[in-house]
Amino acid sequence: MSLPGNGSQNRQESEAVSTITAICALAIALITTALLPVDIFLVSFMKNPNGTYKVWAESNETRGQIEDTVLYGYYTLYSIILFCVFLWIPFVYFYYEEKDDQTKCSQVGNALKYTVGFVIVCVVLLLIGAFVPLDPPPSTNSTQWEKVQYLFEELGSSHGLPALSFSISSLTLIGMLAVITYTAYGMSVLPLNLIKGTRSVAYELLENTDEIEDVEQQIEKLKAKCKDGRPLSSRDRRSLQTLEGKLQVLQRRGRHLEIAERNCCTKVGSALRPFKIMLGVFFIIVALVFIVSLFISNLDKALHSAGISSGFIIFGTNLTNPLNELLLVLQPVFPLDYILITVITVYFVLTSMAGIRNMGIWFFWIRLYKIRPKKTRPQALLFLCMILLLIVLHTSYVIYSLAPQYVMYGSQKHLLPDHKGSWNWVIEDDNYQCVVTRSYLFLHKFWFFSTIYYFGNWVFIGVFLVGLVVSCCRGKKSVIEGEVEADDSDMSDDEYVH
Repeated sequence: MSLPGNGSQNRQESEAVSTITAICALAIALITTALLPVDIFLVSFMKNPNGTYKVWAESNETRGQIEDTVLYGYYTLYSIILFCVFLWIPFVYFYYEEKDDQTKCSQVGNALKYTVGFVIVCVVLLLIGAFVPLDPPPSTNSTQWEKVQYLFEELGSSHGLPALSFSISSLTLIGMLAVITYTAYGMSVLPLNLIKGTRSVAYELLENTDEIEDVEQQIEKLKAKCKDGRPLSSRDRRSLQTLEGKLQVLQRRGRHLEIAERNCCTKVGSALRPFKIMLGVFFIIVALVFIVSLFISNLDKALHSAGISSGFIIFGTNLTNPLNELLLVLQPVFPLDYILITVITVYFVLTSMAGIRNMGIWFFWIRLYKIRPKKTRPQALLFLCMILLLIVLHTSYVIYSLAPQYVMYGSQKHLLPDHKGSWNWVIEDDNYQCVVTRSYLFLHKFWFFSTIYYFGNWVFIGVFLVGLVVSCCRGKKSVIEGEVEADDSDMSDDEYVH
């Protein structure tokens, strides 16, 4: 039997462990994204402005050592991400999903039993990436053993890059779905909510009081029908239950509004209203710049790439992309592009959280969890962590979509003469091959993932525009938006407030 207070203790423990898990997993994902500007800086720093290698980078061995160091950094961080997604987070989720009256050993056993399924999926993804050759065997007349031997030789020569790339790309694909669902909507709803603000607390209280009085009068009318001893009809009983439930929600809503009216944060928020409007305008400008850059990049791929079979990959840019040009200008001064990449990543996290906060966590048409201040369940926090981790993982490809030349080559260019005798800047030619970033190798090892990402970008743009129209048509949100729901119990006001 569980001791008194054991359930509360387990809940506090699960909240602490879930929070630590979320912080650590997101930190690893953010560090992985932070490695992208370092990768780009290193390949750009190897060359002089005229396209020749610097003295220290002239040796192929030296360049290979630097590239391998960055590659091993990606290996380490991506391996930790796989560990978090397929082992750590599922284990913590299932461990605290078990009932409190079970023993620790039973909880561990059941959690491991469910987690094994995730581990099997991870192993299958690694095997598919490792043993599906990107190039055909040299001879079609090879024996079965020679073909198997060829697969292992390919695995050894690539140092496991395809295996890890396939696994990470599969997770990034799920991250793309989360970006389309939550980030695209959050990019529209967050700035417009900041600009429109919230409804007046005093007006909401007055409106809520009127609704309570109206519902109480309807309840009294129904109860008056059975004062002479006659039972209520089944229809009246259902109506009475509905009205009593609505009255409870309105009363709880009134208590929350009274607390909000006395809360100093509400008063500070009113004082900061001009700052919120400016921040909202800034966010909507950033969102529009992102959408325009993404549209130009996708249009460039549609017009100048080799099509679906190549993954819509282009080398360099043919259309002027504002974000790509800005990153190329900032790249020579190392901290500047690093700061911009950080801003983009943080912006994606904030807008994603805004989208999840407004929509909740869904599995197709089934709503799994709500995300609410001080009431988010530990399991919902782990789901939120998983979604944000996958979104941050997909951010690397989003940055490539926004600035393809920057992600592939950084600021590398060559000044070469053309057939007319004039000099032009080019990215690569037969004699002077630019060094490709290690991040690009991970992102585009398999062409079909790039193709899916390309079409996903078009869907992302469409969802953003639809979300923008919906957000514009909606009125101001309540100051206690999401705090009181009809399906909450009376105890839920205090269940997760500490």
